[in-house]
Amino acid sequence: MRYWVGFFVLLSVARASTDIVTRASTLYQHTDYENSLRILAQDAAPDSPNYLLTGKNYFMLGDYKKAIDCFEKALEKSPRSSETELWLGRAWGRRAEGSGASPMAMIYASRTRQSFEKAIALDPNNRDAKNDLFDFYLNAPAFLGGGVDKAEVAARSIASERPPEYELEEAQIAGKKNDFAAAEVHLRRAMELAPGDAGRAVDLARFLAKRGRLPESDQLFEQARKLAPGKPGIALAQARTDIENHRNLDQAKKLLQSYLQANLTPDDPPRQEAEKLLRRAGG
Repeated sequence: MRYWVGFFVLLSVARASTDIVTRASTLYQHTDYENSLRILAQDAAPDSPNYLLTGKNYFMLGDYKKAIDCFEKALEKSPRSSETELWLGRAWGRRAEGSGASPMAMIYASRTRQSFEKAIALDPNNRDAKNDLFDFYLNAPAFLGGGVDKAEVAARSIASERPPEYELEEAQIAGKKNDFAAAEVHLRRAMELAPGDAGRAVDLARFLAKRGRLPESDQLFEQARKLAPGKPGIALAQARTDIENHRNLDQAKKLLQSYLQANLTPDDPPRQEAEKLLRRAGG
């Protein structure tokens, strides 16, 4: 009898935890991070999904220290979670970015790389981890485990499974080498391979604007809007491009206002980015 009582108590707790995480996840997807945290705090016996979602909320709120603490607790309960390792790496990366040239920045950067590499070792099909590790290799110096040679190997690893993204990564590598002609070729090939993907048009638009080819850039932003009329990130990208080039500032302000009023998800850049750009535009 005592065994069954204990079993039903554990089952009830597990169901309660699942319900809490489900409700909190809905708030998270609507970028209501603070209320999501309030729901998660009601869990009397938090499990790995609770700690993971709690950490993601703190990450989105910019509290990377608390995020790391939560991700590590999640890994204590589920040590083979590729997703949690990915998010832990992202949080260490943000701490590294915010630490300047201090010795701690190097430690955080090394932990970033280690977490991304472990995430891929745990799940070779974790696309986000592969993307983030590529970015790390491309931008981090060799003494921290980065390097263009490693980025090239990482890019080749997705060539057959994700050709458009492979071309995008090859473009980034070419840009790192100041081979802008090759970068443009790869960006155009990425568009050809994914003609319905507005993101590829935005990538090329941003690139051409940086090369001073603004009319072509404008046409591509218009093409991106037609491909994905409801995608708020396009407005943010075009506003950023206009502000960087000191042009169309009234239009940029309108685009940023529309972004701030849009129904964003955690996959969209945070509203704080739009607010910073709006201040730069004099809004």
